[in-house]
Amino acid sequence: MSTNGCKYALVTGASRGIGRATALALSRMGYPIIINYLSNEEAAQECAALIKAQGGDAELLQFDVSKEDAIEQAIAQWEESHPNDWIEVLVNNAGVRKDNLMIFMPADDWNTIINLHLNAFFFITRRLLKNMVSHRYGRIVNVVSLSGIKGLPGQTNYAAAKAGIIAAGKALAQEVGKRGVTVNAVAPGYIKTDMTSDLDETQLKALIPVNRFGTAEEVADVVAFLASPKASYITGEVISINGGLYT
Repeated sequence: MSTNGCKYALVTGASRGIGRATALALSRMGYPIIINYLSNEEAAQECAALIKAQGGDAELLQFDVSKEDAIEQAIAQWEESHPNDWIEVLVNNAGVRKDNLMIFMPADDWNTIINLHLNAFFFITRRLLKNMVSHRYGRIVNVVSLSGIKGLPGQTNYAAAKAGIIAAGKALAQEVGKRGVTVNAVAPGYIKTDMTSDLDETQLKALIPVNRFGTAEEVADVVAFLASPKASYITGEVISINGGLYT
């Protein structure tokens, strides 16, 4: 903890995949990283170890991004233990898929995905926004999806949640732009992560002009750019990272 105040980056769902790669990329920019995770503490500790191995600082913060009370309690405790510090960068990355055709989709699968993505974006972003606005600087980057732009069959829940975040981000960008806070999104296509491990890569890559799945690091590099001062004139945007798989 810095007595002069330190600016942190919080990455939700940072223990694996795009979240972990993003945490490492932001650490290389000089940010101490808050690694949010839900249940996989071992993977979160691995992420922290990787950050420290490259000379950065990291700490873990466990909470369920879909629960407002859990977010409030975790952030309040963090702020109490870091009275001079604040979170300058927020990357809303946490999420899962529960794919099914709508006709067969249980209501619980709809609600779970909406809560874990769209409601989580609202709860945690609202909680951290005041400090960004008062400091007249902040970066919010939402990890959305190709599905939120074009829709994909079997993903009515996921597409609805990600499209909602895209629209909300565009609106929020207009609310806070004058305060030096930018709000952008990255929309990955098919990226090699645990979330896509159940997909047929051989079949799907034939649809992609560059003929391969992307990497988490390729997404993280764009997130890091949007989180940097170099992106000060970019807000309300969605950057697709999909190997040319246009909608």
